[in-house]
Formats: sequence, C-alpha cells, structure tokens
Amino acid sequence: MPVPERAWYDRPSLEVAHDLLGAVLTRRTSQGTVALRLTEVEAYDGERDPGSHAFRGPTARNATMYGEPGHLYVYRHMGLHHCVNVVCGPAGTASAVLLRAGEVVGPGGAALARRRRLERGVVRSERDLARGPARLTVALALDLADDGADVTVPGGPVELAAGPGVAPSDVEAGPRVGVSGEGGRGDLYPWRLWLRDDPTVSEYRAAAPRRRGVRKQAG
Repeated sequence: MPVPERAWYDRPSLEVAHDLLGAVLTRRTSQGTVALRLTEVEAYDGERDPGSHAFRGPTARNATMYGEPGHLYVYRHMGLHHCVNVVCGPAGTASAVLLRAGEVVGPGGAALARRRRLERGVVRSERDLARGPARLTVALALDLADDGADVTVPGGPVELAAGPGVAPSDVEAGPRVGVSGEGGRGDLYPWRLWLRDDPTVSEYRAAAPRRRGVRKQAG
C-alpha cells in the first residue's frame, strides 16, 4: 500500500479521519515490527473545537499540533498512559486525528504486541491488543519520545500506509469518548468514526462528571 505524502494530511481533520480507517500504521523498533489496521479514530479541529487540546491556544504540550501535517502528536493522558494523534490540516491550525483502535496485522506483530501489553496488564483476547488508545500505544511502543515523528517516510520508524478505501456505508459515527462539555456532544461533534461491526472497536464511554475547575479534553 502506498505511503501518502504530506499533502495528503493537509485537509480537514474529519476528511483525514475517514480516510485513515483501514490504513495501516507500522512501528519498527529493535524488538521487531508491529503493524495495525486502524479501525477507530476521532477528529479534532484545533482552536475551533472545544474538545481539542488546542482550543485555548498554543502550549508547550500541544506544540506539535501547530506544526506541519503528517507528524505524530503524542501526549500523556492524566499521567497514566499515552495517546497518539496524526497532525493534519495546514500548519498553524492544530487539527489532529486521535488513533483509538486497530487490528494487529502481518507476521510476528501479534506476539510482540501481546508481550508488550502483558507487561502492562491483562490481555483477554487477540481483539484487545490495540482496542483503545492506551492499548494501541503500548502495542506499538509509542510514547512521548515519538512526539513529532514523521509518518510520511516509507520504511521509517513509524509509517502510515493508505488503506484500500472504506465505503461510507461501512463507517459509523458518534460522540467522542470521554470528552466533556460541548466537545463531547454527539449532535454537535459526531467525530468519532469506526468500522461497522469490527470487533477491535472500543466501547463508548461518556465523560466522567466534572470536578470543579477540571475540564477534560482530548486530541
């Protein structure tokens, strides 16, 4: 499958999100290679989006989002685990797509992903290896050191290859997971996209009730 050039990501986040379904994200390390077919994503639209990390403007944490498209934006969520996004849209707009879930594909990858996941907790089944954004980053061994990695380089440490294309009838849409306030409203932002009936798609969870002064955002 071809590795899209940077211009492919220079589009609205929701368009990129749809086209990332079925795409294959490959991670190469000294331990080996793990490849994931992406089955669930969430789009975020920078400073225009109340659910985005960039809604209140640039910070040290979200600096990668403001850079050129086609790079990873990796952040640590509540000090517990990492999440990974792909930056899209023109530089300066801070749009991104959160990679929520995928299916491990290719020879040898499942065994390595399982070993990594078992080091962090329980693996109940093959479908759970990268089912959810935290599990996905563990399976791929991605962390803050990979923030800014370029996914447009064929054969690079992190490579994203376009999929065969997914028909709109095979895609479902709904509210983003765990996002509070307007950004989590499905009627305003049905920007979580997933492959219909795919077993690796994560379960939907609404945002936990907000504590005073705390606002949960993602992407």
